[in-house]
Amino acid sequence: MTEIKIESFVLPPIPAKRYFTIGEVGELCGVKPHVLRYWEQEFSQLKPVKRRGNRRYYQHHEVLLIRRIRELLYEQGFTINGARNKLNVHGGPADPVVIEHAEEPVNLHQIRDELLSIQALLKI
Repeated sequence: MTEIKIESFVLPPIPAKRYFTIGEVGELCGVKPHVLRYWEQEFSQLKPVKRRGNRRYYQHHEVLLIRRIRELLYEQGFTINGARNKLNVHGGPADPVVIEHAEEPVNLHQIRDELLSIQALLKI
């Protein structure tokens, strides 16, 4: 009997940039540009800025939303309508499900303390 191995797709970290091109978003989210253009039609929350030549520029929150849409469609098996309804009910990328899938437990107090120490360093 043949074994089928499904490899989990690990998405790269999102760089600290204000705008991302459609090609960059495709690489960050593991989807092709034509899929992103289709999702823009299907999900009203997804509205990238369009500049000269009708080029799309996505912001950080939109990259998170695209990752959430990808998770709902590809990993959890939702249909487009089901994913749209789930996003409308639970909100966008800040949905707590994203945190539940973290590989390690998230210690918010530790993260807050680290951010405060970074903030103090930057004020010097």
